[in-house]
Amino acid sequence: MAPRNKEQEQEVLNWVFAVLGEKVPSGQYEDILKDGIWLCKLANKLAPGSVKKIQERGTNFQLMENIQRFQAAVKKYGVPEEEIFQTADLFERRNIPQVTLSLYALGRITQKHPEFTGPTLGPKMSDKNERVFTEEQLRAHEGELNLQMGFNKGASQSGHGGFGNARHM
Repeated sequence: MAPRNKEQEQEVLNWVFAVLGEKVPSGQYEDILKDGIWLCKLANKLAPGSVKKIQERGTNFQLMENIQRFQAAVKKYGVPEEEIFQTADLFERRNIPQVTLSLYALGRITQKHPEFTGPTLGPKMSDKNERVFTEEQLRAHEGELNLQMGFNKGASQSGHGGFGNARHM
């Protein structure tokens, strides 16, 4: 398990609440996110209507359902399943660094959604940079390759005396 990084946790909180247009509540990172309410609101901000029901209060089981609804919403939004934290990682504080990594993944995926114009989290994703070469450009380099490959003409390994030469033993 990766160690916790308080700076990243603060950056995640700042991003979540900037997206929501809310002030970051006081308290511990995991306590703020634990019930999944803010996460569900975040999911709905990124993809309106993606979480139909948010339990504002209730039993642990009902609050864990918030986290599960958030997980389903961000998976549908495009976060790879292997990057989404498990419910217990947050609710039972089993792996808080994984929660942080998941939220960074979500922040990264927002960059693939042109409809999202809010704040970014983490590094900018690289854009696809497809290159198209003409047949002439591709052929122009064939001669160079042949020159490079032909550099050792005449070189051989005879008399090398390496492993295959057992007479010297």
